[in-house]
Amino acid sequence: MAGVIRVLLVDDDALVRAGLFMMLDGAAGITVVAEAGDGQEAIAATDAHAPDVVLMDLRMPSVDGITATRRLRARARPPEVIVVTTFDTDENVLHALRAGAAGFLLKDTSPPQIVEAITRVVAGDPILSPGITRRLMDRTVAQAGAYERARAALAALTPREQEVALAIGRGRTNAGIAADLAMGITTVKAHVSSILTKLDLGNRTQIALLAHDAGLT
Repeated sequence: MAGVIRVLLVDDDALVRAGLFMMLDGAAGITVVAEAGDGQEAIAATDAHAPDVVLMDLRMPSVDGITATRRLRARARPPEVIVVTTFDTDENVLHALRAGAAGFLLKDTSPPQIVEAITRVVAGDPILSPGITRRLMDRTVAQAGAYERARAALAALTPREQEVALAIGRGRTNAGIAADLAMGITTVKAHVSSILTKLDLGNRTQIALLAHDAGLT
């Protein structure tokens, strides 16, 4: 069995695990060494069977897939983790990647693509479903646009107004801003009013969001 990729299947649905097992059982160079019904079982199964790759569901009882992924990847010799789920929200994808997952696939991914993903992550090549890749690219572009727009808007303010905007972004009250910046509350209110007018904003919350988008909070 030298050179064979050892795979652990983790899903709280026994039918899903059975389907993955049948799909991978005949794949060349891959062997399923164990199954687990939740994240806690996945950790124990990893201890017992030392898989190279873990196919990890997200929503499971006891310990969820994100937590299990983070714990597995914190090990000295961690397995690669590919999330296989029906829940493909941007937040789930980002949480999984930040936890250390090397791949994110949907459960309707074709068998050949799942096999390819397993071999690729072992070779050090992260893998995402094409639709997820496109969405993350769009999200990155949108975030970059928001950052540039926020920076340009704040650049239109005076240095003192920028300080006030940053303080608002940090959740400071008028009294707190006055104390921090050594100015009267009336002056703070005047600066806030000027910021709202110059940037055509409706309230302090929008100022705070602008400071956040500019990466200042």
